[in-house]
Amino acid sequence: MRQAFYDRLEQIARSDKNLYILTANLGFRFLDRIRSTCSEQFLDVGVAEANMISLAAGMSTCGKNVYCYSIIPFLTMRAYEQVRVDVCYHGLKVKLVGMGAGFTYGLEGFTHFGIEDLALMRALPELHIVAPDTVENAVKVAELSYSHPFPLYIRLGRAGVHSPDAQPSIRRIGEASVVREGRHLAIIATGNMVPVCDVVAGQLARDGIAATLVNMHTIRPFDSEMVRRCAAEHPIIVTAEEHSITGGLGSAVAEVLAEAPYTGRFARIGIPEKLDTVIGHADYLWDHYGLSAQKIYSRLMKMLKQESEGAAHVLQS
Repeated sequence: MRQAFYDRLEQIARSDKNLYILTANLGFRFLDRIRSTCSEQFLDVGVAEANMISLAAGMSTCGKNVYCYSIIPFLTMRAYEQVRVDVCYHGLKVKLVGMGAGFTYGLEGFTHFGIEDLALMRALPELHIVAPDTVENAVKVAELSYSHPFPLYIRLGRAGVHSPDAQPSIRRIGEASVVREGRHLAIIATGNMVPVCDVVAGQLARDGIAATLVNMHTIRPFDSEMVRRCAAEHPIIVTAEEHSITGGLGSAVAEVLAEAPYTGRFARIGIPEKLDTVIGHADYLWDHYGLSAQKIYSRLMKMLKQESEGAAHVLQS
């Protein structure tokens, strides 16, 4: 996903000398092509993420179209004040590209987990947030981000996930995509969890359960209308994200449902606030924290059974 994103960006940079890519001592392999073909538009600032953001802000005020790359915790936490004051306060069109959503860097441990970033970035004024789920959608986001008129945070996850039909489903930033249509429940997912939940929806379909699956790739501007549509059509709504249960997609959906108001059942699937003392590959951590396809499927089947039993009890009484 990361490689495809920057390959497309490199193609754009060749025809626009005002496009610049900054990195904080990262990306030595996958950025080699940009480094060689667009050497005058590439800058490695070293291990200095805060300086990178301030530099990008200054370049933006001079008419440059700047992308900043780093691993998510370093980009969103170490440089948070600079993103807030230098970029967002002035509404500059700087693009922040964070790699390592959720447990992508699982073996590196807690310091490299990207699990609080959506909560942090949602709190910043004017900052838009998008999380592509496939290689094809990452390429589409690279294209859309080029002329995006607001500060933008792009959250990249695991590599190698492709769309089933090899076509991007993202049309524009701010407009959610419907992957599947169903009537029994709605699953609203973002980023890495969209392909996982597509597998879950397929398992449910074999059980005669039709699930709507929404790819909520943009966390801001948030597609509240899509959430209200799900609320009007489904008795159960579930969110799924590779992020803390607090402050991310689930919280954004809950805010809309609270004001709707929604009388159905709502549940958030995400990472608990308190982590266990374990590390491992992303697949292992997904399963450990209930984010694997099988664990999500089991949880949804339990919810559906409880809903069915509750309805039967009401009819009997």
